[in-house]
Amino acid sequence: MRPEKIARDVYRVRTLIVNAYLVRDRMSGGWALIDAGMPGHAGAIRRAAARLFGSKRPRTILLTHGHFDHVGSLAALTATWGVPVFAHALEMPYLTGRCSYPPADPSVGGGAMAWMSPLYPRGPFHFEGAVERLPINGVVPGLPEWQWLLTSGHAPGHVSFFREGDGTLIAGDAVVTTKEESLVDALLERRHVWRPPAYFTPDWTSARRSVETIAALDPEVLATGHGHPLKGLPMRRALRRLAARFDEFVPKSGRYVPYPAVFDAQGVIRVPRRPASAVTGPKIAAGIGAAAVAAGLIAFARPDRLRHGAERTGATDSLG
Repeated sequence: MRPEKIARDVYRVRTLIVNAYLVRDRMSGGWALIDAGMPGHAGAIRRAAARLFGSKRPRTILLTHGHFDHVGSLAALTATWGVPVFAHALEMPYLTGRCSYPPADPSVGGGAMAWMSPLYPRGPFHFEGAVERLPINGVVPGLPEWQWLLTSGHAPGHVSFFREGDGTLIAGDAVVTTKEESLVDALLERRHVWRPPAYFTPDWTSARRSVETIAALDPEVLATGHGHPLKGLPMRRALRRLAARFDEFVPKSGRYVPYPAVFDAQGVIRVPRRPASAVTGPKIAAGIGAAAVAAGLIAFARPDRLRHGAERTGATDSLG
C-alpha cells in the first residue's frame, strides 16, 4: 500500500486493520515511525518508508502502546533498522518480558472482533535492550515539534502524540475512528468517532479522562490506531460529544466494569474476576469463523473496493 498523506509531513500506512504513521521532521530532515502495525507487515512499512525517504532509516520508532497489533512488526523492523524504540515507562513491563497485559473481555462490545479477543496475544513481549522510556517532560525523541501526552485506560502507559502548531494528533487507541469491535466496520473503515476498543480496555475511568484530554486539545486532524483519519469541525464536534457522553459508551457490565484492573510500574497488580456472563465457546467459535471469512475477503477483495465501501458509509461526525 502506498503511504497516504494525512497532514504536513505525516503519512499513514494501513497494516490490515491497524495504522502505522511515518512522520518527517522538517528541521532535521529525519523521520520517525509511530507504531509498528500487525505481524507480517514489516515489508509494507519499509516499502512505504523507501517511497518517502529513500534509504534513510528512521531516527526512532515510537509506540503509543504495546498491544500485539501495534508491535507486531517491531522485531523485524528493529532487526533491519537497528534504531531505538521509545514507549512510556508504564508500558515497559509488557515490552520487556516481565508481565502480560490483562485478559481480554469478550463479553463487551459485541461483534466478531470482541468474540475473538481471548485469542489475541497479550504478551509478555520481548524487546529487552531495544526499547527505552520516553522522556518524562513530554519531549518526543526525533520529533521536536511534537509532544507526548499520557492517555491511559486502553493500556496503562498509552500515549498520544500531538503537534500543536497545526493541531495534528496521533491518538493510538485512546479513541478510534471506526467501531473496532465489528469486523466489518474494521475492514471497511466505516467512519465514527468512537471509544477505545472495548474488549482490550481494562480501565474505563482512565479511558474517560483520556478522551476528555483529547477533546480539549481541539485537534484539526485525528489520526488513530484503527480507522481512517478524520479532520475538521465535524470531527471535533463528534469528539466533544464523545467526551461529554462517554458514560453512554462504557459497557453496562463486564470484567472491568465497574472495577478496573490495577497496575503499577512493575505490571499488573490485580485483575477482576471474569463475569459469569462472559462470552465462551459458541460465540468465540463464531468469531473464528468470521475471521476465516474475513481472511478470504482480504485475499480476494480489491483495495479500491474496500476504500470506496468506506467512503459510502456516512458523515464523519457519527457517534452511532
